[in-house]
Amino acid sequence: MKEISDEQLEFAVFCIENVAERLGIRGDAAYDLLRGKSDILKSYIIPCFGILHTQGKDYIVNDIVSYMKQEGVLS
Repeated sequence: MKEISDEQLEFAVFCIENVAERLGIRGDAAYDLLRGKSDILKSYIIPCFGILHTQGKDYIVNDIVSYMKQEGVLS
């Protein structure tokens, strides 16, 4: 992954923790889904930071969970 800004890193942590909360799993398990079992963190969350970070928490989490389903990470 290319160098990311502190703001992008904070946003990534925000996304991981809030997706974990929504799914009822631990943060490390959510990270594994977004980075280990898929490339969503690197291919979607960080590249879309400019748009996503302007949205509300519910929108962001819903969007990521929907994308995870689309990519086959969640059923």
